[in-house]
Amino acid sequence: MITKEIKKRFPILDQEVNGHPLVYLDSAATSQKPDVVIEAVKRYYENDNSNVHRGVHTLGNRATDEYEGARQKVADFINASSVQEVIFTRGTTTSINIVAQSYGRANVSEGDEIVITMMEHHSNIIPWQQLAKETGATLKYVDLEDDGTLSLDKVRATITDKTKIVSVMYVSNVLGTKNPIKEIAEIAHRHGAVMVVDGAQAAPHLKVDVQDLDCDFFAFSGHKMCAPTGIGVLYGKKALLEDMEPVEFGGEMIDFVGLYESTWKELPWKFEGGTPIIAGAIGLGAAIDFLQELGLDNIDRHEKHLAAYAMEKMSEIDGLTIYGPADPDLRAGIVTFNLDGVHPHDVATVLDMNGIAVRAGHHCAQPLMKRLDATATARASFYVYNSEEDVDRLADGLRIAKEYFSDVIH
Repeated sequence: MITKEIKKRFPILDQEVNGHPLVYLDSAATSQKPDVVIEAVKRYYENDNSNVHRGVHTLGNRATDEYEGARQKVADFINASSVQEVIFTRGTTTSINIVAQSYGRANVSEGDEIVITMMEHHSNIIPWQQLAKETGATLKYVDLEDDGTLSLDKVRATITDKTKIVSVMYVSNVLGTKNPIKEIAEIAHRHGAVMVVDGAQAAPHLKVDVQDLDCDFFAFSGHKMCAPTGIGVLYGKKALLEDMEPVEFGGEMIDFVGLYESTWKELPWKFEGGTPIIAGAIGLGAAIDFLQELGLDNIDRHEKHLAAYAMEKMSEIDGLTIYGPADPDLRAGIVTFNLDGVHPHDVATVLDMNGIAVRAGHHCAQPLMKRLDATATARASFYVYNSEEDVDRLADGLRIAKEYFSDVIH
C-alpha cells in the first residue's frame, strides 16, 4: 500500500512555499527523489568515484560493478531478454533520436511511411519529421477520439504495407491516456513495420514488460521515476540493435582503432560513446529498487484513485474543463484542465502562491493543443508521495483562483 509515510522519504517535500506546505503536482515533468536515491549517488561520489570499464584499480572495478549492476536492474525492471538490449542514454529524447538516426536512416526511404499519433510529445514528433525530410518518407498521424483515446480501427486504417516505423507514447503526458501498445504493435508487425514506444510517462507508474508488449524499441527517462536527471534508457531487440550503426563516436564504444578504420564494441557499449552517466545509472538502479519495493501495481492503483478523486472534486467547480478519458481505468495519474476565462499560467501562479506546484503551457505537445482547440492547459500530475489531502488543496486553490479572477474581471 502507498501510505503517507512515503512522503517522508522525499526530503524536498518537507518545506513551505510562499508560506504554505508544499504540494508538488508536477511529477509528469520530473519526479522528486527519495532519500535512497540521493544517498546512492552521494555514496558513489564519496566512495567509488572512478571511470568504468577502463581501469584495473579497486575504485574502477567497484564503479563498473555498480554501473553494470544498474543495467541488470533495468533489464529486470522492463523484462528485457538480455542486458545487451539495455542502452544507457541521456533520456527519452536521446533514445528516440538514436532509433530515428540509426535504424531510421538505414531502413526508411522515399515512398515509405512513418506513423505516429496526434497526442505525441515533441520528442516523439520532431525526430520523425526530420527523418521524413531527409528520406522523402511520408509522416502520417492517427487522429484521436473526442474522449482522448486511440481507436484501433483508425490505427488499422493508417498503417499500411508502406509503413516502416510506428511510434506511439504509452501514456499521454497531457491526457493521461493509456494507449493499447500491445495491440498497436501487433498491427505494425503485420505490415512489416517496427514498433517504437515512448515510455517516459509509463515506466514510472506501470509494470512494463517489453517482451509481452512485443515492441521493438522502448524509450524512457530516469528523472520521471525518482532517479537523477540526465540518465535514460533505450531498449531494443537484440537482432535490431546488432544491425544498427552507432550515432555517437569516440572513446568507450570502440573495439579497435586504426589510422583509417575502426570497429565497435559489442552491445550495448557500441551505443555508449564517451564516459557514461555513471552516477545517474547508479541512481536509476536505486530508484528501481525503491519503486519495486512499493510495487508498480500499487503505484498504478494509487495514482488511478487520486486521478479519479481529483476529477470528482474538480468537476464540482463551475467553468472548469478536464481533458482526456472520463474513465479512470483508461488513464494514468494525470489531470489536465482549464478554467474558463483564465489563462493557465495565471491559474498556476495563483496555485503557486498557495504552495501548489502544477504545470502550465503546451506541455511540449503543440499539435495536441491545436487538436483540443486550446493554446495551453494546466496540468496536475500525481505520484507516490501525493494524497487525497493534496487533491483537496488543489481544489481549494482552484476555487481561490476562480474567485480572484472573477473579482478582477468584474
